Amino acid sequence: MDASVLRLDASPVDYVLIALYFCFVLGIGLLARSQVSSSIDFFLSGRSLPAWITGLAFISANLGATEIMGMSASGAQIGMATFHYYWIGAIPAMLFLAVVMMPFYYGSGVRSVPEFMNRRFGPAAHLVNAISFAVAQVLIAGINLFLLATIVHTLFGWSIWISTIIAALIVLSYITLGGLSAAIYNEVLQFFVIVAALLPVTIVAMHKIGGWGGLSAKLHSMNFAHDPMQSWPGQGLTGFSSSFLSVVGIVFGLGFVLSFGYWTTNFVEVQRAMVSKDMNSARRAPIIGTFPKMFIPFIIIIPGMAAAGLGAFSGQKNPDYNNALLFLMRDLLPNGLLGVAIAGMLAAFMAGMAANISAFNTVMSYDIWETYIVKNRDDNYYLSFGRIATVVATFIAVGTSVFASQYSNIMNYLQTLFGFFNAPLFATFILGMFWKRMTATAGWVGLVSGTVGAVVVGVLSQDALGGMSVGVLNLSGQGASFVCAGAAFVVDIVVSIVVSLVTAPKPAAELVGLVHSETPRDHHGANEVVAHWWLSPVKLALVSLVMVIILNIIFH
Repeated sequence: MDASVLRLDASPVDYVLIALYFCFVLGIGLLARSQVSSSIDFFLSGRSLPAWITGLAFISANLGATEIMGMSASGAQIGMATFHYYWIGAIPAMLFLAVVMMPFYYGSGVRSVPEFMNRRFGPAAHLVNAISFAVAQVLIAGINLFLLATIVHTLFGWSIWISTIIAALIVLSYITLGGLSAAIYNEVLQFFVIVAALLPVTIVAMHKIGGWGGLSAKLHSMNFAHDPMQSWPGQGLTGFSSSFLSVVGIVFGLGFVLSFGYWTTNFVEVQRAMVSKDMNSARRAPIIGTFPKMFIPFIIIIPGMAAAGLGAFSGQKNPDYNNALLFLMRDLLPNGLLGVAIAGMLAAFMAGMAANISAFNTVMSYDIWETYIVKNRDDNYYLSFGRIATVVATFIAVGTSVFASQYSNIMNYLQTLFGFFNAPLFATFILGMFWKRMTATAGWVGLVSGTVGAVVVGVLSQDALGGMSVGVLNLSGQGASFVCAGAAFVVDIVVSIVVSLVTAPKPAAELVGLVHSETPRDHHGANEVVAHWWLSPVKLALVSLVMVIILNIIFH
């Protein structure tokens, strides 16, 4: 068989392991269903989960198809610079969310991030945020669904459309049964299955290539535009010719705008912390998630680099980087381990899509349907609507998966979407949370302006939107997404300031619990005394920050 044709030759024992995994997935959905008696149970797990559960779910929700396939693809394509998505583009923002922003989210008692926006800026900004978030989730769910269908296709040889529909039905079944609890408990299970799947692939691949020295020698002998074993200045990641501008792009575009925009305002992630049983647990959940987060790239990016070094893409005119891990699994893993690896990949894809769909149904039900369309109905009505919204979102994702199929490296598309939707939202949030003069009008005008600014840059850039780009600006790959995000942030801030100066702000009394300067330090109970240092969010965050700084120094 042609080595460039990807098929996974699973044995009966592999299929048994995969079937066993799906039994657990559906079983969790059935068990969670018995705990769903209200809309809060379905959408927010009754706010009863401990920090270690929500912390692992916080990471697993992000550890989906786009994370694993996209980051391994970037590892194969550009090398060590991909680590910046974790150590610069995730950990600092996760710590900021825990220490600074979670007291406002959790303490205000809101059920979603758009609901917080409603309290701070009013219905116009709330509606803009809710709609843009819902659109973003079905687009990103389409990415996860496409990659989930890809592995079903490579495993069984079914057409990609049949694979897509079957993959969608699998995820739909357990979310519809058990709501967010089913998604979260499955995410915890999926976290361990993913690690169990990727660790053997990494070990076998590194042994095959001759360890770290062999990987370095092999990649240096290949035709990379920049040193694949060097993370800074990261020109392979940004595509910028200037090393200075590359560092600025990574630190500001990725490390600040994209990262903080994603981790602090993206309800897919924040929702996991908001279901915690108390304030302390809600704050520690993102911090607990940082510890596995900082080591995950070693079992995702390194295998992608090894796949390139081992010649997984040789003979391909247009290298299919998205399938780097699948090529390794096909070529290196024996039966049995292959079944575990396939189950792990399926777990990752379902975790990501389930996170998108469960966040979508919450925002669609609470923030759009209940708030603006059908008001003042009993709780069972909104619970039923949430299940219907889940079904609708899943089938919309089948359609949006077509967009994702057009990219050889899915991260380019994903980061562009984050620039469109998350970057302007973060600008509005951060300005509104720390500047009490910002007005309700500025909230929605800034959001719309920032989004439009990002879309304009994306359309003008070379590769940001694939066939829809006109290529006027010489910005390619992920560097284009950094510039889109930067444009969205700057435009949003400038427009918000200008509009705020010519419109009337809310009275200070209405901003307590919503704006930092108007909120007493103990207003949300975030300063409680704890018995051990590891129960203190601030001290735990400092430990995490020191560790990630050390990793940046070692692997510079």
